[in-house]
Amino acid sequence: MPRLVDIGVNLMHAAFSRDREAVVRQAEDAGVSPLVITGTNAAGSREAAEYATLHPGKLYATAGVHPHEVKNCSEDTLPDLRETARIKTVIAVGECGLDYNRDFSPRAVQREWLVRQAGLAVETGLPLFLHERDAFPDFAAILAEFAGRAGGFVVHCFTGTAKALETYLSFGAYIGVTGWICDERRGSLLAGLIRDIPPDRLLVETDAPFLFPRGLVRHGGKSGRNEPRFLPHIVSVMAGLLGKDPEQLAGETQANTFRLFGRLTG
Repeated sequence: MPRLVDIGVNLMHAAFSRDREAVVRQAEDAGVSPLVITGTNAAGSREAAEYATLHPGKLYATAGVHPHEVKNCSEDTLPDLRETARIKTVIAVGECGLDYNRDFSPRAVQREWLVRQAGLAVETGLPLFLHERDAFPDFAAILAEFAGRAGGFVVHCFTGTAKALETYLSFGAYIGVTGWICDERRGSLLAGLIRDIPPDRLLVETDAPFLFPRGLVRHGGKSGRNEPRFLPHIVSVMAGLLGKDPEQLAGETQANTFRLFGRLTG
């Protein structure tokens, strides 16, 4: 099977503090390499980018501020992100977006910082690594302003509606799918929509340590903490829904990943 690229791993999360190096090795042994470390605030993005430099060709990172975190942004945040984005291991701006489900940051502040980070993507030519939850109208309106100007979009961990999917695709966005699709209860809508994602727009990710794939425990996984080494299982489930051979799907998603992320060379 072609090597899989996990485009979204929260590798700097405390859940990996004791065995981060082993997680990277085990992923590679499972055919999952390189990994893209998700940046969720300015300091964490710098940490991720610098850690990735210790694993050339195997680890990359994004640089951004998650909507939960934008309440802590200051006038220093954008210059800090701009500086981090100069590090060659940084392949996208984000994770950024809107999350009206939890509202950990005021909605107006979320919108402001999505616009600011989208502007940074235009400035740097990097793609946007995006998050949206229960905020589709405002999110789509902002993305419409930047479609064709930023270095591309990926809507990470997509769990939205058919209308949202159609809209994102019309902007030229790629769609990131996680182990959410393995959950026959919560993931039924996504399972029904996956055939509507064009083969050249689909990307795969674990969002580890979150979203442990339902049903994997009986195959030897340790229930609770998700890991990038479980990505082949997610791809196998997706391939079954699409009526494809997992190797074919792996090859397609690998090609899509390298097409979107121009700095990715692993």
